[in-house]
Amino acid sequence: MIANKKLFFKGFLLLVAFLVVLFTMFMPLFNEGNALNYMDNLYNSISKGSAYYIPGLQEENKAYRNRPIQITLALAGERQAEETALLFEKSGASVTQTSTSIAVNGDLGAILANCLADSDIMFHNQGAQIREKYGYGERQVLFNWWTALDKMDMALKKQEMFKEAKFVGNVNQRAVECAYNFYEITPQKITDKIGIVISSLVFYVIYTLWFGFSIMFMFEGWGMRLEH
Repeated sequence: MIANKKLFFKGFLLLVAFLVVLFTMFMPLFNEGNALNYMDNLYNSISKGSAYYIPGLQEENKAYRNRPIQITLALAGERQAEETALLFEKSGASVTQTSTSIAVNGDLGAILANCLADSDIMFHNQGAQIREKYGYGERQVLFNWWTALDKMDMALKKQEMFKEAKFVGNVNQRAVECAYNFYEITPQKITDKIGIVISSLVFYVIYTLWFGFSIMFMFEGWGMRLEH
């Protein structure tokens, strides 16, 4: 039995309206698709606009010029070893491949300068330049860079080159990862979309409360109450 029909149906109508709005949000009303896709793309573009660390890393990398390194990297397979060897060769290093591993002898600063240059090109969504440079897919190039730097980090630590290893890790996280994750996304400043951002946050709070109150009214109308 419904104890308070007025309160119950008030909550029921709120829930129905909530579901109508939810259904509308999944309708393809934007160029990007539905409202959720639009907001996801918007926040990704804003995030990209505030995640451009590459110029600072390039400046910091000057301290690692003429810093020789000799490392051996074990890769997932012969194909990845061949593709990764090409990255180091384009960086001016000498590379010897043995099945699935590569031995690298080169200048750390020059290697990272090439990596940062590739990351910068990808960050600006110019993947065709990377494909032309290496002869295979731009996303795979960055994935190979990420794998190589991750293994370089560990190899340098084993040689007690901790400062160098830390910087390699920073380049991997703040340049390679950012360029890969934000590839093909157009960056925007939050100030350019401040109205939409504030409106979306306010809507999120109101919409959450909307659902909560609809359920609460329905249960209270049904005769269920929370008591101490």
